[in-house]
Amino acid sequence: MTPAYQGDVKQTIDILQSVLATEIVCTLRYTMNAVVASGLSSQSVKEEFDEHAKEEQGHMRLVAERINQLGGKPNFNPEGLASRSASEYTEGVNLVEMIKENLIAERIACDHYQELIRSLPTRIPATRIMMEGILVNEVEHANDMHDLLVAHQGTPSLRNRARLRDE
Repeated sequence: MTPAYQGDVKQTIDILQSVLATEIVCTLRYTMNAVVASGLSSQSVKEEFDEHAKEEQGHMRLVAERINQLGGKPNFNPEGLASRSASEYTEGVNLVEMIKENLIAERIACDHYQELIRSLPTRIPATRIMMEGILVNEVEHANDMHDLLVAHQGTPSLRNRARLRDE
């Protein structure tokens, strides 16, 4: 952090702690799904889950590094992780449910990150640029999960979270 930094450091660190928790939860969920997914069509989906887990882990590392650069301590403590995260850790019982849960989580993360980006002052471009890059990747993840869901179930109804879970 340079002396010219004009943002509210504590607020920025708090925002990034939430992002860090969300990325940790997403890494764990995708990793679990990659390990346990089964069925005739599961191999390509497992590979997609695995790829997303690695990308989420990369986001996690970027965010932790940024927290550290700002003088904070990244919170990797598993205690309270679920309450700090914007998305939930859920385990689907079959391949389609896993895909749905990941799609829901990605859309929640996208909405959350868009809101956080809007709350960041324009005078702190490094954090904003990092978050915008992560958001672009999260949108790609959501699109991937949507495409997988269509491939495995047909056209999904994505009007709201409750309806998607009920399908």
